[in-house]
Amino acid sequence: MTPGGEIGPGLCVLLGVARGDTADDAERLAGKVARLRIFQNAEGRFDHSLLDVGGAALVVSQFTLIADSKRQKGTRPDFHLAAGPEVAGPIYERFCRAFRELGVQTETGVFGARMQVELVNDGPVTIILET
Repeated sequence: MTPGGEIGPGLCVLLGVARGDTADDAERLAGKVARLRIFQNAEGRFDHSLLDVGGAALVVSQFTLIADSKRQKGTRPDFHLAAGPEVAGPIYERFCRAFRELGVQTETGVFGARMQVELVNDGPVTIILET
């Protein structure tokens, strides 16, 4: 197993790329994630962004987020809405590059690889964002 990225405080971003997503979408989403006020201030309110706190990001490609389980008669999810690797790879790379251009320390896994991700989730914050 090849070791991947490792970060301290910050965000673990599971990035799913759907058919029809573009590099512009990736850039817009990176800006939104970096500026999303989901870190607490001194009073415990969500008031600081990743940029505000100087946090890092571990970005992991995750096509399974695009699973469609609504139209299935059985119990196997359908991944037809996920972009293929030839499209998703460059969009994933654009997202990571946009994060770095914003000044976010960005680490990655290996695109398309089977990975084990270890996460310490500090608080009940998990947010799904779509472009």
